[in-house]
This record gives sequence, C-alpha cells and structure tokens, in this order.
Amino acid sequence: MATNIEQTQDGGPPDARPITLVFGASGYIGSNLVPRLLASGKARVRACSRRLSVLQARGWDEAELVAADALKAETLAPALEGVSTAYYLVHSMGAGKSFGQLDVQAARHFAKAAADAGVQRIVYLGGLAPASARSEHIVSRRQTGDELRRGPVPVTELRAGIIVGPGSAAFEVMRDLVLHLPVMITPKWVSRTSPPIALDNLLEYLQRAPDVPEAAGRILDTGGPEYLTYGRMMQILAEEAGRKPPLIVPVPLLSPKLSSYWLRLVTSVPTSIARALVEGLKENYVAEDEETRRLMPQDLLDFRSAVRAAFEAEAENALAARWTEGAFMFRDYRLDYSYYAKAAGGSAVADAPVESVWSVVTAIGGENRYFAYNPLWKIREVTDWMLGGPGRNYGRRHPTELRVGDMVDSWRVVGLEPGRRLTLGFGMRVPGAGVLEIDLAPEGNGTRINVTNYWHPAGVWGLLYWYAMAPAHLFVFTGMAQGIARQAETAARAST
Repeated sequence: MATNIEQTQDGGPPDARPITLVFGASGYIGSNLVPRLLASGKARVRACSRRLSVLQARGWDEAELVAADALKAETLAPALEGVSTAYYLVHSMGAGKSFGQLDVQAARHFAKAAADAGVQRIVYLGGLAPASARSEHIVSRRQTGDELRRGPVPVTELRAGIIVGPGSAAFEVMRDLVLHLPVMITPKWVSRTSPPIALDNLLEYLQRAPDVPEAAGRILDTGGPEYLTYGRMMQILAEEAGRKPPLIVPVPLLSPKLSSYWLRLVTSVPTSIARALVEGLKENYVAEDEETRRLMPQDLLDFRSAVRAAFEAEAENALAARWTEGAFMFRDYRLDYSYYAKAAGGSAVADAPVESVWSVVTAIGGENRYFAYNPLWKIREVTDWMLGGPGRNYGRRHPTELRVGDMVDSWRVVGLEPGRRLTLGFGMRVPGAGVLEIDLAPEGNGTRINVTNYWHPAGVWGLLYWYAMAPAHLFVFTGMAQGIARQAETAARAST
C-alpha cells in the first residue's frame, strides 16, 4: 500500500500510516466523514476542497488541509501525492445547467490523476439509479461512477438514496415543507417509494469500505431497513418535530418540474439543487443491498429513528466557534429555521494593516454606528421598535473592546477571532435568524474586508422577508466594507 512517510513536526518518529484523501471535504458528506476518519486514527487524513479557507474554519487540527479543483486537472497532483485511499465526494449539481457534463469531466481528471499518483482505491458516493431514470441528477451520478471506473484504480461505488441527517438536501427540503405548510398540493411523486438511509449508517459504510477487499471494483447499493413513500416520510418528520403533519393533496397534473419552481418560496435549499432533486422523484427507488449488508453488517436505523437522531445531533452540536452552514446556535436553536442560509455581502480592500482594520471593526455600533448608510439602519431599528422589538436598544459595554456575549445595540457577539473575524447574531423581531460576519484577510500591503449577512428563514414569511430586503442588500454591505476601509486608512495615516 502506497504511503508518504514524513517526519513529524516535533521531530519525533515519522508517521508511517497510509494517507486517506477526502476529496470534497467541505461538502455535506465530507464534513461528516472527516471527523470520523480522524477519530479512528487508522490513517492520516488529508481534507481537500476548492477553497482552503472553508476547511480552515472546520477546526480539523489533526488533518492536512489542501485546495484542489477536479475541473482544473493541474491542481490534483499535489492533493493526491502519497495517497492510498481517495474518497471522491464531489458533484456539480449546484452549478445549474449542464452540471452533468461538468461531473463527467471532473471524474475523468480525477481518475487519471489518481492513477498517476499510485492511489490504491477510490471510494465514490453515487446515487441509487433506476434503469428508467432520465433525471440529469441521477444520470450524472451514474456517469460519474462509469468515468471513474475507466481508470485503472479500483473503484468502490456506494449508491444511496435519501440521506436522513442535518444538512442533507433532500431531508432539508422535506423539513422546510412540513414545518411551514399546513396544506401541500403535490404531484403524484408523493406516492413514490424509497429506502431512506440514516446519515450514521451511510458514514459507517463509507468508513469501512476501503478495508473490505471484496468491495474493490464493486457497485454496492445502500439503503435503510424500510421502504416509505415521500408522503409518509414527511408525516413522520412532522411528528418527530412535534408538529401536526400537513394535509397532503396529490394533483396528477402538477409535474415535479413545475413543483420545483415554487420551492424557492418554501425552502432555502439552493434552487438548482432542490430542482434537480425534485425532478429525480418520478421513480420508485430500490436498494439491492444484500451484498452490502453481508460485507459490512451493521444495525440500520428506521426512518423515525433516523429523524430523531438527526434532531438530537443538532441539539448536541449546538455551540459553534463561528458561523457554519446550519449551525444550530445561529438558527436560534429552532428546528423550523432553515438549515441552509441565504447570503448577501460586500467586499473592499483597505490600504491599511489588519491591526488597524480590526480596531475599526471592534468599534462597530453604539455611537460609531455602521460605517455607511446609517439613516437606513436607523429606519430599520425604529421599525423594529414599533413592532415591539429591541431595535432602539442602543449602546455597548465598552466603546472599543468586544467579547463573546456582548450586546452591540440589538446584536449579540456570537463569535470573535481577534484580527480575523467578528460574528454578530441579529436580535430584532424577524421571521428567522440572521448573522452578520465581518472577515479580514491580508491582501498585498493591505487588508481584504468581507462583510456577509447570512439568513436562516422561517418558512415562507422568512423567505419573503429576505427577498424584500434584497434591494438594500445590493449596496448596504458593500458600503459597510468600504466605510470600514476608509476609517482604517485614516487611522493608519494618523499613526504614521
């Protein structure tokens, strides 16, 4: 088995464990798989994503972090150097049109680079693929596996249907639907069946697959212990959330494609992903998983238990060092606030060092206000106060210093990384939960300032609120970043 033996940082004996690459580590499955692999300690874990900054925010101190893009073949060799097992967990579904072509191209690049690097096994997570399926989402998953298998490296392809866990796009679409719509008019796909699998069960299969010689070169279906209609899944999900299940009215003329268009008014799951998922629901899905269970036996959770485990996992991981997609803390600990966030932001570069910019950032609010368009902030605060909210709670504990838990007007400091990032939780009366994040990074001789607003809507009203604020978002956050830059530059000149 190929290994890359390197001296440890403290000068101790070299680490001879094989290297496992998780390619697509910032995605839903990758973000859950990396901690499991690290905890097992069997291999050195290399986590890879297109953006290194995303991985650096995960807190995976024991993992090696690298950046690469399968659509840019020249970036793959460093990521695959010395790798024994490579998990391939990427797809381009969020890219919109022609994502299937991008998936095939990326797989072709990866298969070649893996062969050149001497990788011993590729483990790919695909989707259950009925022979009759014509959805680009399903077809592209199948074609991606085929393309990986055209290379000489043995591929283990695990195929899964609906994954039940926080952050699973299919699970989050169902959650948004059942927790916010008392009545649902659905196409006839609501009566189609599928064997949903718990996230923990799927992760167990993924973790064990490389250690099973008989799994090399195989396509293995995975599924839960029961087949349920989508209507029944949504009913159970509502019950486990303590809500009355919605009345579901199937309509034969409403196609999955048409129903995908109104999802943008109900769910914050990215529209391109939600549309691809819904268009793939025309089929009944079957998991022929007898061989998978024989090779990697485990106790499989039924759907109700899997939903319960998903909600418990959110509650147990309620605290977050900073904003991450779906963090329960930044959703006000509400199951009915969407996992996926809408985002808007702006950016500017200050001709000043990070220290000068950070001094300006930590003086936000109070008498200093918000660096740009302050009359608009004032109108928003007064409107909130008139509606019974805390919009006129002006002030802060200290004029220039901040600590986690401080109130800044109606905001609360929920994350603080000195010189790097400030995260504020929105405290006004709104149908959802909001976070404002100011992120700093050195750029040339100056500092890049990114201001981003993340919004976890509460159903239809939360999404309508977001769309109503969209015109202001076009300039407010850019203005804030530019205002911070101007003040930092003035302070830097004054100190020289």
